[in-house]
Amino acid sequence: MNRALKIALALVGVVLLVLVRAFETHLFYDPLIVFFKVDHSTEALPAFDSVKLILNVALRFGLNTLISLGILWVLFQKREILKVATGLYVVVYLILLIAFIWLLQSSEEGGHLALFYVRRFLIQPVFLLLLIPAFYFQKKA
Repeated sequence: MNRALKIALALVGVVLLVLVRAFETHLFYDPLIVFFKVDHSTEALPAFDSVKLILNVALRFGLNTLISLGILWVLFQKREILKVATGLYVVVYLILLIAFIWLLQSSEEGGHLALFYVRRFLIQPVFLLLLIPAFYFQKKA
């Protein structure tokens, strides 16, 4: 695959990630989006359907993961990198999902900072920003 095609396909992947973010309120059930946009430091969490929220966060993580794996494939085109990345995504997902569920159940008024960051890591493709340089430097070594 030539360089121009790689760049174009990687940009398509980035645009897809941006579209997931842009249409988050239409695509996913997440009452915490609005909650975390306002001053939430002293308020209790809003009422929400736990199962529906967890399933939608999982769906969003899965969608972001598939797009991110596509970007990694376009950039590196190595099966080993895709296998390692997939394994890392699964491990990170399981750890963060357990933390997310626990924080949802044990959250008190004003103590939402950990929930905010765990949720953020689940719903945003932050892990991709860590994997690209890691695999790039590993490839150079």
